[in-house]
Amino acid sequence: MSTMFPSDSTFDSGSRVCAGPVGKIYTEWAPRLLSVMRIITGFLFVAHGTQKLLGFPAGPDMHQPELMSLPGLAGVLELFGGALILVGLFTRPVAFVLSGLMAVAYFMAHAPQGFWPILNHGELAVLYCFVFLYLSAAGGGEWSLDGLLRSSRSLAGSNVKSHWR
Repeated sequence: MSTMFPSDSTFDSGSRVCAGPVGKIYTEWAPRLLSVMRIITGFLFVAHGTQKLLGFPAGPDMHQPELMSLPGLAGVLELFGGALILVGLFTRPVAFVLSGLMAVAYFMAHAPQGFWPILNHGELAVLYCFVFLYLSAAGGGEWSLDGLLRSSRSLAGSNVKSHWR
């Protein structure tokens, strides 16, 4: 009996695919898809900052907050933090800060309106919080400036090592 999804026997205890063409796709594309998720998340997050700070895209009830207020600080973090996430630079520390920002946003703005995120309109804050928390642990992925800097440092290190052998 054939199924559409790989069975649990396809995976070992480390959640890595063991063998076969499907396994190869998983292992080859996982770092790339991590980068795609990071890029899309950063792009979407930047829009929150531009809306708060620059008034673009303009919403129906949008007003620009004072820069030295909590919403102003959130706008700065959303704009510049989102841009850093988008390009994958300083991904882990920036994602950690943004995860905290979204946790604070949820508990200050949404949780007082009720327990369930779907009812208090906080599901996006929760989702961003946990995506950023994941990025703070996983890093920026294969297609990131962090990865580019890491590979250039390892190349420079290998040139130094081979020179001193």
